[in-house]
Amino acid sequence: MAQAAVRFLKNQYVERDGRQTPFFAGAWGIFGHGNVAGIGQALRQDPGLPYFLCRNEQAMTHTAIAYAKMKNRLQTFACTTSIGPGATNMVTGAACATINRIPILLLPGDIFARRNVGPVLQQLESEQTQDIGVNDTLKPVSRYWDRINRADQLPNALLEAMRVLTSPSQTGAVTLAMPQDAQTEAWDYPAGLFDKRVWTIPRALADRTLLARAAEWIRTSKAPLIVAGGGVHYSEANEALARFAAQTGIGVGETQAGKGSLPYDNPQQLGAIGVTGTPGANLMARAADLVIGIGTRYSDFTTASKTAFQNPDVRFININVSELDSYKHSAIPLTCDARAGIEELTAALTGYHVPAEYSACVTRHRAAWETEVDRLYALRSDSGMVQSEIIGALNHYMQPRDVVLCAAGSLPGDLHKLWRTRDPKGYHMEYGYSTMGYEIAGGIGVKMADPSREVYVMVGDGSYQMMSSEIATSVQEGYKLNIVLLDNHGFSSIGGLSQAVGCQGFGTDYRVRNPETGELDGERVAVDFAANAASLGACAVRVRSRREFEDALARTREERRTTVIVAEVEKEVRVPGYESWWDVPVAEVSEMETVRSARDKYEDAVKAERFFL
Repeated sequence: MAQAAVRFLKNQYVERDGRQTPFFAGAWGIFGHGNVAGIGQALRQDPGLPYFLCRNEQAMTHTAIAYAKMKNRLQTFACTTSIGPGATNMVTGAACATINRIPILLLPGDIFARRNVGPVLQQLESEQTQDIGVNDTLKPVSRYWDRINRADQLPNALLEAMRVLTSPSQTGAVTLAMPQDAQTEAWDYPAGLFDKRVWTIPRALADRTLLARAAEWIRTSKAPLIVAGGGVHYSEANEALARFAAQTGIGVGETQAGKGSLPYDNPQQLGAIGVTGTPGANLMARAADLVIGIGTRYSDFTTASKTAFQNPDVRFININVSELDSYKHSAIPLTCDARAGIEELTAALTGYHVPAEYSACVTRHRAAWETEVDRLYALRSDSGMVQSEIIGALNHYMQPRDVVLCAAGSLPGDLHKLWRTRDPKGYHMEYGYSTMGYEIAGGIGVKMADPSREVYVMVGDGSYQMMSSEIATSVQEGYKLNIVLLDNHGFSSIGGLSQAVGCQGFGTDYRVRNPETGELDGERVAVDFAANAASLGACAVRVRSRREFEDALARTREERRTTVIVAEVEKEVRVPGYESWWDVPVAEVSEMETVRSARDKYEDAVKAERFFL
């Protein structure tokens, strides 16, 4: 059964716009008693599906996600684990993939299908049923889930798995749980199962009536705004969006997943939108009478918790391959491929252009924002480096095709606002799930997807300590990463949020327990991150000034192995928010004055939340 699965996977291809690609680039795995004799043996005897060894099962899923994202969902990896903790370590990755609509295939080992030897090592027992195991935890975070209890069930399961993995609208994590005995059983599989199979990725077109209505809405709008999401990248619609924006003059705000949809210096580019947005994008969102969402799922960060769009007459048009997303906010649902939808709207809007005063407003906002970015790039602190100046120095240094990657903490918000993106694939952010620990493993996936690019992983000390082990994997595989580790002695993002809700940064500093107070308010925990990175095989250096950081960037670019630059930053010097708000509820009753004050502000702010009916 395992041999049949491996042979099937290596013969699956996808095709879009006449270009064929093998769908699986290989398999990541850690072996144990649940998969070593099945999938492990199959991969050993069939090198047609390359095998890669990671250090953590969650990390392998992050690598697969980053790779698939970089490949615009046209290629991915399978990930195999033993039963028990190896399998459940993939739950976070599965959730990350499904929430971000990224295809990955999970092949966890499972308990014995024949049951007579149970309970086996790492088996979860239940008093109510024998048909349950720890792999059932993957059900709610998988787009498709199956347990293959018999060898003859495999063909149907594999075909269903591929149907979901290659679906533009339904893709995400697919889990095929494989009992360890069933993996090793033989069956006479049909020869046709192993023939080359090509799955066409269609470019669905919008309904004709709805398309005409959308064009009419745009023609009659006075303050339209485009919200560009990740679907722009996945459908390779960047050039189509640039032509549409140039023809109509409509300003474009970008979500985290959509950043880079247009280069930062495009005349219609307003930059980031939402909670971590720019003043111009958020002010124009507030006044917009028509919002054209392209490939966005309208997360709370994009809509500022439903406070971003305040025009009482605002309407929505959504171009999205997913029906779930195209109908959001009572929009005209153009359920179609993003590139196809943009191109058809472009043709339908020949001769339309926004008013001159609208164009002038976009120009003013753009100029003001560039001035603000320059200020923040040059920001200094007497007590040490600050995050925005490191971002600025790195942005100035990197080449147009280099990739910056991040996922969690305060960095994503600052990067969303400040990063000047020049290439559609130059900005890689996992913010659908904002997974701490994604960064280094994800960097490996990006580098594997395009080895010609330099990859710069930005990571805070909190995320780094969760999954620094994948430095060893990057060294093992020869995929060089440039890791910029910001040491701010704790959780900067949550520290700021804790202060904002009146909790005074509680539990967000890395400090030893103070015997006098019994609290974690003693001296800072001393961690030598450079030594840690070096012990994992990296070239590591600690810097203490901007000049040292810039010198280190120049030196490490010439290195052939993974490098880590450790920079201590002052975490209390933050990039401000602009014209936006995020709904994080504050305790309604508290004995702390700081919390009561925060609650008063919260009750005022929440009144701006809207229903779009």
